[in-house]
Amino acid sequence: MKARYFLGLALALFSSSSFAAQGLDSGDTAWILASTALVLFMTLPGLALFYGGLVQPRNVLSVLMQCFAITCVVSILWVLVGYSLVFGDGGDWNAWIGGLDKAFMAGIGRDSLQGSIPETVFSAFQMTFAIITPALVIGGFAERMRFPSMLLFSVLWFLAVYVPVAHWVWGGGWLADQGTLDFAGGIVVHITAGVGALVAALVLGPRKGFLTRQMMPHNMTMTITGAGMLWVGWFGFNAGSALAANGDAGMALMATHISAATGAFTWMLIEWIKYGKASALGIATGMVAGLGTITPASGYVGPMAALFIGLAAGIVCFYATNTLKNVLRVDDSLDVFPVHGVGGILGTLFAGFFIASEWGGAGLAEGMTTGGQITAQAIGVVSVFAWTAVASWVLLKLVGLVTPLRASDEEETEGLDISQHEERGYNF
Repeated sequence: MKARYFLGLALALFSSSSFAAQGLDSGDTAWILASTALVLFMTLPGLALFYGGLVQPRNVLSVLMQCFAITCVVSILWVLVGYSLVFGDGGDWNAWIGGLDKAFMAGIGRDSLQGSIPETVFSAFQMTFAIITPALVIGGFAERMRFPSMLLFSVLWFLAVYVPVAHWVWGGGWLADQGTLDFAGGIVVHITAGVGALVAALVLGPRKGFLTRQMMPHNMTMTITGAGMLWVGWFGFNAGSALAANGDAGMALMATHISAATGAFTWMLIEWIKYGKASALGIATGMVAGLGTITPASGYVGPMAALFIGLAAGIVCFYATNTLKNVLRVDDSLDVFPVHGVGGILGTLFAGFFIASEWGGAGLAEGMTTGGQITAQAIGVVSVFAWTAVASWVLLKLVGLVTPLRASDEEETEGLDISQHEERGYNF
């Protein structure tokens, strides 16, 4: 028995040494495998439940269905062309878009590596980010967009917005070249999703009864459950973006949790002071604001910077939400822009400030001053905001030429569960 034990140990050590010699790190690989599952868990079931609980009972199934369908279609597109266009070599066009050298996962086998992890694992991890981004957008037009229109828009939006922006920032494109930093998706995920949702809300117009009757969440138990899943999954989202099981991942995890907790508690306190009572919806929304705002800075800043970022997220996103709905009267149904869009902008700019070593950060990009880093961050924010807004508007108009964007008044009154899917979320 002892001989068998020592033989197994020797083989394990030999195997680990062999993998290390080849550049593969089993610890890093295990962590990114787990992170991939965590980020997918954020969409299904996390985001689906979070959004599903926020809509009316007659539309709950439509939201769950949209998250499920987007997960499927984006996964297929990612394998066919998405991964290649983001991380492939674009040649003379590489500043703007990747090439098709990795289309259909060409040349990617069991032994292909991306850094210290298998390229299949790297691709799967990045795919989960590609999935959740268009899924976030549906919150802007929830309860009124037809299912065929949603699916076509999501496909086109993924190809025209997510893919090029991800290449600009993470695939060696022009924003990466100029030093713009986005650790885990403040620009790539949250600004694009927030702006896309805002444009969709403006193009489709408000829901029937917006600001004239109560549109309270129908199931806060479902929403809080989804929010908890998002919080846990976000550790894979941010800490996994270190692409290694190391100190950067550990600091990103710590910063993520501190910002989420501070954002949630701040939002809760504001409501408590302003309205006399703290709400479950408020604390959950503040948590998401804290998470979205820390995302671009999570691997670059220390714990105290994360606390400040969470505090700012709770305050700024709270007032952005109220301003958009009650002052500007825009029906961004599930507050995607004021929480994710504003949070992504805020966090991206804060990353440029707090990354400086004097604030306990990881250090500026090579050759950058603090002012130069903040400028690079601002350029990233403005350019991606503009591109996403224009592209989203054009795509919505194009989809509208093919098929009606919005459900009819009768369909909206009946609910999208029945009108789009001939099913009910609940059978009372």
